[in-house]
Amino acid sequence: MWTACVLTLYPEMFPGPLNKSLAGQALAADRWRLDAVNIRDHATDRHRSVDDTPAGGGPGMVMRADVVGAAIDGARMTYPALPLICPSPRGKPLTQARIRELSAGPGAMLLCGRFEGIDQRVIEARQAEEICIGDYILSGGELAAMVLIDAAVRLLPGVIGAQNSGEDESFENGLLEYPHYTRPRDWEGRQIPDVLLSGNHERIAQWRNAESERITRKRRPDLLAKENAPDRSDGSN
Repeated sequence: MWTACVLTLYPEMFPGPLNKSLAGQALAADRWRLDAVNIRDHATDRHRSVDDTPAGGGPGMVMRADVVGAAIDGARMTYPALPLICPSPRGKPLTQARIRELSAGPGAMLLCGRFEGIDQRVIEARQAEEICIGDYILSGGELAAMVLIDAAVRLLPGVIGAQNSGEDESFENGLLEYPHYTRPRDWEGRQIPDVLLSGNHERIAQWRNAESERITRKRRPDLLAKENAPDRSDGSN
């Protein structure tokens, strides 16, 4: 069963929104498993301390390597096959391609930072993959972990209702998704494009592809640049 093991100081945040809609239905149907582990349970002092002042000075606090390392090691005894992922603004951008890889595997172990961050030594020693969901800062890694989990769970077999409903979505083919319309035909003077009401499936497919390309070119030209970049896998310059 696909498993999300979340290491966090706030296990009560889970499942949260993951208990609703597609992810929640799949969780109730045992299509995936969620285990929220309290990092604080691995603190060793009577105050259950998980953080300390940053080496070299500066504001805030840093999560301790010994406590976080113990939490990771304990979770790996139960889930040895799960890749360790740490949501971080320093990480590589999370892509649909990476989500597909994770969804096809056994699951993910997600290490959620708080305060100023996590001692770098434990990130390196436990070989955590740092992943970023966007160029902004959150209060902690929990919401980012939920984003990754939701994106992966919806790709699990049987979670999305229609078999092909995910194939035309944004990023699946290197483009942003085309616009969608439904009834009423006229809303506040705005009409559904005639081609979508034509019944001509070939013309509809052509229109949707053209709209995807137009929107991508306008809003995310970087995606087109990636698609058209020369293949350097052969070592050529």
